[in-house]
Amino acid sequence: MTQTGSAVGRQESSIGKRAESFFVKVQVFLYRLSGGSIAGTFRGIPILLLTTMGRKTGTKRTKPLIYLMDNDQMVLVASHGGTPTHPSWWRNLQQTPHAEIQIKRTLQQVEAREATLEERERLWPKLVALYPDYETYQKRTTRIIPIVLLQRTNSIAPVGLPGETSQHS
Repeated sequence: MTQTGSAVGRQESSIGKRAESFFVKVQVFLYRLSGGSIAGTFRGIPILLLTTMGRKTGTKRTKPLIYLMDNDQMVLVASHGGTPTHPSWWRNLQQTPHAEIQIKRTLQQVEAREATLEERERLWPKLVALYPDYETYQKRTTRIIPIVLLQRTNSIAPVGLPGETSQHS
């Protein structure tokens, strides 16, 4: 590829990343504003908001993600669309496993860990049944796509509506 071709590829990649970032911010905004009534599902599949601590910046980062409930744990797939690298939210959790999730109007503190091989064998078919594209993503990459388990670490706190103030007696 020529120097110009490389620059064009980087520019297209940069535009794509900015567009994705914009749409993620809009989805997070709408989810929070509506308590998940808007942007709370994708093709009928439930979405949660995961907020991690950026491993390089220390800045909180929020990502809307498909999840599966498994007993008292939330199950995520670090597919990154089948790209060769793990998504940044998973790399952030690997460094700092404590995070926050929002499901509808409920905020929860969680601790993340990767599923064991036994857990993976049990959960992967359920995850593919929930969202068949995961199988396509696994075929697209040489890495083993991590399955991430989130376990609550505190009590559940409801999120109020925007502009709502709490009344204390």
